[in-house]
Amino acid sequence: MYSVIDIESNGAGFRKESIIEIAIYKYDGHEIVDQFISLVNPEGEITPFVQKLTKISPKMVKTAPKFHEIAKRVVEITENTTLVGHNIDFDYRMLRQEFKRLGYTFKINTLDTIPLAKKLIPEAQSYSLGKLVKSLGIPLVDQHRASGDAKATLDLFKLLMIKDKDSEIIQQHHEELNAKTYLNKVRNLTQDLPSERGIIYFQNAEGKIIHSDFSDDLSKFAKILFNTKSKKLVKIQEEVEQIYYELTGNDILAKLMMKTKGLHKRETLPFGLFHKNNKYFVEKVSLQKEAKPLLKFKSFTQGLKAVSFLKKQEQYADPAVLEQKISLKNRNEMWISAGRTLGEKSFLIFEKGHLKAYGFYDLHTQISTLKKIDALKIPVESTSSDLKNDLQLAILREDIEIIPLPTK
Repeated sequence: MYSVIDIESNGAGFRKESIIEIAIYKYDGHEIVDQFISLVNPEGEITPFVQKLTKISPKMVKTAPKFHEIAKRVVEITENTTLVGHNIDFDYRMLRQEFKRLGYTFKINTLDTIPLAKKLIPEAQSYSLGKLVKSLGIPLVDQHRASGDAKATLDLFKLLMIKDKDSEIIQQHHEELNAKTYLNKVRNLTQDLPSERGIIYFQNAEGKIIHSDFSDDLSKFAKILFNTKSKKLVKIQEEVEQIYYELTGNDILAKLMMKTKGLHKRETLPFGLFHKNNKYFVEKVSLQKEAKPLLKFKSFTQGLKAVSFLKKQEQYADPAVLEQKISLKNRNEMWISAGRTLGEKSFLIFEKGHLKAYGFYDLHTQISTLKKIDALKIPVESTSSDLKNDLQLAILREDIEIIPLPTK
């Protein structure tokens, strides 16, 4: 039993996409026994490119069901089937992504018609769906719409099954995809890791954490680890059976979470912001033996952005005003900013100029009382110099909301 699928997305950034249309044809090897076709409200923008390509406008999806409203139907029609698609990796990733947002894991065996076509139709000039089916005389109605592309994929799949007389190639492809090989293990463990900042944990078969680290790009970090020849890491490659991660958000949250977990992010800040002859400039801290930098930066470019910003702010012409602005002394307040994920906020608590705690809360939650804050806060024992610098940069960028610390 097969479920032949095609999905159209809203064109957002990688791993941030949402489904705008889905079509699934359930096929028993002889005929279509069930089908599901629907527009989907992505709860976000559709890029102009996708609108032009698919002819799906925001108005068309405004009243369409959201994914959580069709999720059960998707599970029902695909249950106990093999998911078939032309470049199935994309469609399967989109489904896993949407289900993950709902807190569920979607897992199914897959079959890709592209490598099958390359083996069974080696003479084809192109393996893009549109050009391939046209060369084979397979009709493609409503190209770049889910129902049209899924139906063409089904007709292509039927032809491939006929060409594969004893189902040897299809069976071989299926076995290759699902075999317990190192490549498949790496694919399965890394395929849903986001390209975002976070803490990553590698676990063995018993669930024991055998390695953990921080990375600005979790997906890239894991792939590099699995390709290294280091003896220490080869042992991890052999033993790891599961990976999980925690997103950490901005630099401040990352450092605080890592400190809580007993991890350390090694960061150097070689460039400094200085003021001389009535102007701000950036230079390597090591070259300024006498002057103390007002702020420090990871890169020269980051420093130049700060200088550009300060030039436009007349109030900071006097460096003493800047120092007063970014000073942490005598602060008794709470800072609120974006959290680790969409729909989450973070907070920092300062008492007498010292960072005492941090925490997270849902976007719709009110934390206006000390009692609510106490239930959510995570204590901070000490603040490193690079974290203090990040805090001062946050003040300068004004990407935080500062409110008085609640007293009751």
